[in-house]
Amino acid sequence: MAIALSTLVEEADAFLNASRINDYCPNGLQVEGRPQVSRIVSGVTASQALIEAAIDAEADVLLVHHGYFWKGENPCVTGMKQRRLKALLTNDISLLAYHLPLDVHPEVGNNVQLARQLGIVVEGPLEPENPRTVGLVGSLQEPMSAADFARHVQQTLGREPLLVEGDGLIRRVGWCTGGGQGYIDQAIAAGVDLYLTGEATEQTFHSARENGVSFIAAGHHATERYGVQALGDYLARRFALEHLFIDCPNPV
Repeated sequence: MAIALSTLVEEADAFLNASRINDYCPNGLQVEGRPQVSRIVSGVTASQALIEAAIDAEADVLLVHHGYFWKGENPCVTGMKQRRLKALLTNDISLLAYHLPLDVHPEVGNNVQLARQLGIVVEGPLEPENPRTVGLVGSLQEPMSAADFARHVQQTLGREPLLVEGDGLIRRVGWCTGGGQGYIDQAIAAGVDLYLTGEATEQTFHSARENGVSFIAAGHHATERYGVQALGDYLARRFALEHLFIDCPNPV
């Protein structure tokens, strides 16, 4: 079965409430390809490797979390950007990208989906008074040590995480997928035992250690694989389309 590209984009935009979220990039259709869609390929980042995999899979739409045209970047279509856009346009593949709308969505969002993978019970936003908050807080069904939780993360995500071990058992968890290390102070204020995100910076270690809170950096890519899969599955069910998630591993 095939549907109009415009219909698919309209549904995805509405489902994610994309127009109401202020972001660092345009959300929705970034590159327009053929007008009819029957097969979606999804992945985390619209890298050259993922584009080539989508071409091989005969995709009509490439659905990603990290697309193009970020604020502050050089707008010139040269080098890597030229090669990526040329491959999409030559093969008539549309690029559909959702950044913050995919992070925060209560059903298919990266943060909710990561919680489901790790067995964390979602309790609410990391900052209840901030409508722009991205992270969440929740609890484990059974308390465990930080080392045991880190092993659980490794087994689930297939990647060894960076662990800064704090004081005591882990019961309450705060998390934000991707590059959310800057939220560690808000997580500490929320009273978590452990804060998990994708990346770390030098000062993250000190914030965790000096406050007795455990910290895990589990990988930007690894923590953001699940939202785009869930969105692709939703759109495929909604319109009886084919959907294939392709993981192009990234150690960061």
